[in-house]
Amino acid sequence: MPGGRLTRQERQQIASGLADGLAYAEIARRLDRPTSTVTREVMRNGGPTAYRPELAQRASEQRAHRRRRGARQGKAAPDAYGRDPEAVRAYEETLTTVFIASGTPRMMARVMACLTLSDSGSLTAAELAERLQVSPASVSKAVAFLESQDLVRRYRDEGDRRERYGFDEDIWYQSMVASARSTAQVAEASREGVDVMGRGTPAATRLENAARFLDFIAQTMLGAAEEARDVLFEKPEGNEVNEVNEVNEEKGQRRRTPASAP
Repeated sequence: MPGGRLTRQERQQIASGLADGLAYAEIARRLDRPTSTVTREVMRNGGPTAYRPELAQRASEQRAHRRRRGARQGKAAPDAYGRDPEAVRAYEETLTTVFIASGTPRMMARVMACLTLSDSGSLTAAELAERLQVSPASVSKAVAFLESQDLVRRYRDEGDRRERYGFDEDIWYQSMVASARSTAQVAEASREGVDVMGRGTPAATRLENAARFLDFIAQTMLGAAEEARDVLFEKPEGNEVNEVNEVNEEKGQRRRTPASAP
């Protein structure tokens, strides 16, 4: 299986595959590349509907130029925790791709990934611009969007005039609650349509079933968020994470097991 960066021709093949409606796995098979390579390439360059091979090639060349420039300046030393800077940079790109795949615009996803991987938990606009190699205006626009989604907090440390941007541990909880409320609103709107469409008709039945399903999902999300909220403020030790996963898997198995007949 070939390694290294994608070629211009491969990017054109990816674009053709997307235009033909092929899945990432099928495009990757035709290129003899890992599916993850194709997924990351598409999501970091606008997504399946906006992917342009020439723009993607140019962006790749610019990244390669920045890496060469960094290499000429000397290999970055491991940080205070002994981490490999190259491994961290690669993981940041992976995390950015995941955020993009979840629907976050690219620049906003880059800011989210950068803040997530900051040990301080917050950065100034200048620090973000320097780390991401973008203009302060791009950072400002991205932060404004993330603030509107309650994904970033803006604050100042005591005695520091500079604004800082960062996450607090409760943001993921608030995001889940907001998602649950949005789902509940769709459920309510579906329920309102039952009488309009005529109870018992195919359309009304479809709406009623959707409302019951979405109600269940919204309530489950809220309950799970409340139950797990404290996890955001804990520091897992040992195998606690694995133990939590095992418990959740056991619960899922119990839910899937049919009740015994009386």
